[in-house]
Amino acid sequence: MRTTLTLDDDVIALLREEVERSHRPFKHVVNQALRLGLRAGSARESQPSYRTRPHAFGFKPGIDLDKLNQLADELETESFGRRHTGDLHRA
Repeated sequence: MRTTLTLDDDVIALLREEVERSHRPFKHVVNQALRLGLRAGSARESQPSYRTRPHAFGFKPGIDLDKLNQLADELETESFGRRHTGDLHRA
C-alpha cells in the first residue's frame, strides 16, 4: 500500500542512520521499525503484571516503621561514642 506520511526530523535521522548501517532500502527500514514498534506495544500488554507479596514482620503496635533507619543511626552513633570516648580523654 502506498501512503504519504509526515515524519519528524529526529525520526528521519534515525531511519537514515539505520539505512546507512544496515545497507537496506529506506522502505525496508521503515517497515521493520514499524513492525518492531507495534509488536513491542502489544508485548507489554501480554506480560503478567508484577506482584509483591506482603510479609508480616511482627512489629508491635506503636512502633513507627518509618523511623527504623533513624533508630539504627542513633544506635550506631551511641556505639561509636562508647568505643571512642577514651580517645578524646587521651588527646
